[in-house]
Amino acid sequence: MKFCKKVHNANYYRTVEDIPDNIWKELNCTGNLYFNPSYLSAIANHHKKIDFWYVVLFDDHYNPIAFATIQVVNFYLENVQNELQSIVDKIKKIGRKLHLISDRKPLKILTCGNTFVSGEHGIFIKEGQNKQKVIKQISKSVLQLVNDKAHFNYRIHGFMLKDFVKESLFISDELLEYNYHSFNVEPNMLMQIDKDWSDFNDYLGAMKTKFRVKAKKAMERSFTLKTIDINEYNINIYLEDLSKLYKNVSSKAGFNLGVFNLYSYKALKENLQQNYIIKGYLLNGKLIGFLSGIINQLNLDAHFVGIDYTYNREFAIYQRMLYDYISIAIYHKLSQINFGRTASEIKSSVGAEPQDLTIYFRHKNSIPNKILKYFIDKIQPTPFQQKHPFKAKNLVKPN
Repeated sequence: MKFCKKVHNANYYRTVEDIPDNIWKELNCTGNLYFNPSYLSAIANHHKKIDFWYVVLFDDHYNPIAFATIQVVNFYLENVQNELQSIVDKIKKIGRKLHLISDRKPLKILTCGNTFVSGEHGIFIKEGQNKQKVIKQISKSVLQLVNDKAHFNYRIHGFMLKDFVKESLFISDELLEYNYHSFNVEPNMLMQIDKDWSDFNDYLGAMKTKFRVKAKKAMERSFTLKTIDINEYNINIYLEDLSKLYKNVSSKAGFNLGVFNLYSYKALKENLQQNYIIKGYLLNGKLIGFLSGIINQLNLDAHFVGIDYTYNREFAIYQRMLYDYISIAIYHKLSQINFGRTASEIKSSVGAEPQDLTIYFRHKNSIPNKILKYFIDKIQPTPFQQKHPFKAKNLVKPN
């Protein structure tokens, strides 16, 4: 039996499968893979420690007008190990004095957005809607869900809505009226693909000499690596190694909202077929690295990578991955690569530029939320030196 909780103009669903087909059809959002049941179910079915909810908003005539994905995640303050650590230490100190933070229990954060991908992949609003009004309705619907003790039986410490691009701030800033605080962390690194590039050599030809030499050296150092396509048929052979390699990288991240379960890969390949890419790098038959990515409309989104750092410097594994993402995008005639956060400087050296993404956060209770504002105002992205590897500043973008 399908579960559906109805409150005023919102329906709440526990699984993607509970959402009726006619709603997907009327929303017309599934062309974007992040709002496609095939993607959403593959993620939800392999992350049992995350509680997933889905919200559909309706107008006064009960026509669906918006869709939001919600995840409730356990967040451990101890996991923050980057430049935010000093801020977090102060929050912990004050929180424990006020008995707001436990030494033993994680914080439960309700996130509206995509836990595993950077960008606006958590909220879909139909064209023609008053988007400022809808974002307020989503905020209210999230609070209604949390206050329903019959279906939502655990305590939420905070609400997070992520990641809004600059062009959307006139909409998302409506959340400030509901006592949310806004801040930016590391930028999303985006690269435009010139429509005149027909292969990787065209990309190299567009670069300044210094950066072209660097790219060729990385390709030479990685030449002995054998690349393989990992799919739903051979993934079981490599899954254990994939998981180890992923943990090598994720353990170095200063901030992780959720740990990705690589067992999702098989379902993602089965559900998304050629739109989900996993490429492995072998040295003498041993898997020492991999990349994964999603082709979503005209974008290539770098998903997760894994590296055996023992070999990274000698064989330029990570640099090779960045260049392979570019080759994939050119081959599929895509217009943009979303490289995600982290390693901003090296990503800029291959042609990516920063895109600020704004996050909104509020504590459930008013007093700690006021205290929290003091710390959130101090959060700043880590500065890095932006590289400019191309001869011409303005690439020819697709029409």
